[in-house]
Amino acid sequence: MPTAPASFLEPALLARISDLALLARTVVDGFMHGQHRSMRRGASLDFAQHRSYQPGDDLRRIDWRVYGRTNRFYIKEYEADTNAGVIFALDSSGSMDFGSGDINKFDYGRFLIASLAWLSQHQGDRVGLATLRGDLVDIVPPSARHLQLLLHTLAQSKASGSGHLVHCIQKLGNVTARPGIVVLVSDCYEQPDALGRAVDSLRMAGNDVILFHVVDPAERDLPGDLPTTFEDAESGALLPLRPGELRGKYQALLTAHHAAIAKRIAAAGADYVRVDTDEPLDRALHAYLNARLSRSRVR
Repeated sequence: MPTAPASFLEPALLARISDLALLARTVVDGFMHGQHRSMRRGASLDFAQHRSYQPGDDLRRIDWRVYGRTNRFYIKEYEADTNAGVIFALDSSGSMDFGSGDINKFDYGRFLIASLAWLSQHQGDRVGLATLRGDLVDIVPPSARHLQLLLHTLAQSKASGSGHLVHCIQKLGNVTARPGIVVLVSDCYEQPDALGRAVDSLRMAGNDVILFHVVDPAERDLPGDLPTTFEDAESGALLPLRPGELRGKYQALLTAHHAAIAKRIAAAGADYVRVDTDEPLDRALHAYLNARLSRSRVR
């Protein structure tokens, strides 16, 4: 798959672009050299593959020549422009407002969603948005005409207050009337099993789910050696610590937490992708496209 020059995707550059539509177009145009072929199967004239017949399939799509050779029923599948409904859900709690570099976690999440929504729209998808905090704050239902509304809503959104991500995720299924793709963007300060059960509810409703776990370098590395007072971004609680003395234990606990989330999300049949805010967006874009491709192959 083509890769854009890093300059198109670096957080330091993206932080200087205030227009989300321009930012999304810059990222996607830089990333995709040429139009991306649809990764879902439909009913166009370009043959894609065979799959085994299942009760309820259209009998007109059975390949009778293959049946004559194998005595088994196979359905023809074809390449088609996708028109999936994609809901992008952004964690808008106060912890997402933290940033130690060029951009904070919330802005990185906004840049990521704007780029993925632009890409999805130009593949023919219906795109929608939900911002998550104590409840579903802003909702843009999936539509082929809602990209600009999505970008405007995203540009106006802010991260603040305490979060109840699990509760919000459980309510996401009410945003769209039919199953589609749910893209969650969060720093995942939740118990892994509770988060997994929330994703389970989306999966049981027939949705494909991709979770992007956003991590700031300071959360990852716990820099500094001098005594420092840390403030909880959501509760305001203060905690004096000596980072140099705690770094090893902290990083071990953090690694275990991330691994537990990844394992539980995978057990739910969803995709887990960790993204660090000091890294270009190309890894996240590749992960999104690869997840879409792998999903289409098993449908």
